[in-house]
Amino acid sequence: MNTNILIAGFGGQGILFAGRLLVYAGMLSDQEISWLPSYGPEMRGGTANCSVIMGDSPVGSPVVDKPDVLIAMNLPSLDKFEPAVVPGGHMFIDSALIARPAARDDVVCHYVPATRIADENGVPGLANMVMLGSVVAVLGFVPEGVLSQAMKKVIPERKIEMFGRNMKALTIGLHGDYEGG
Repeated sequence: MNTNILIAGFGGQGILFAGRLLVYAGMLSDQEISWLPSYGPEMRGGTANCSVIMGDSPVGSPVVDKPDVLIAMNLPSLDKFEPAVVPGGHMFIDSALIARPAARDDVVCHYVPATRIADENGVPGLANMVMLGSVVAVLGFVPEGVLSQAMKKVIPERKIEMFGRNMKALTIGLHGDYEGG
């Protein structure tokens, strides 16, 4: 069985990076995976999303049009993709940036103030990792132990100094206690 995941937000929030990290963790866990990035015309500030499919079955198409899991890092992403989440699916919402609750009552909502948590813990700009950590903690897509190995694969050598900060943010998300679920 495969899980269809859609991660969405503004460009510059690390949406594509979070998807790549999840995919590498899936590969290290011997899962079948797919990653399909999509972003608007601006590098920062435009919209960005990525589709991630992971599980034990071969992936037929990398397109996620009916996500089992939506990670919404901003209001336009929640507005756009909330209707597509399958009934019984999960929505992870950055409640520090999204003031409204989910409009659906047939999905499980997790409100994680990821941006505020990242800022308060000295890792501003890494709300993506806080959120991804909380998703992994709740849904267990991959074993926690492979996340640091995956992080080493996705951080370019020229930015290796970011490894510790990213792992700190991810760990905060993994061990946090958030509203919802």
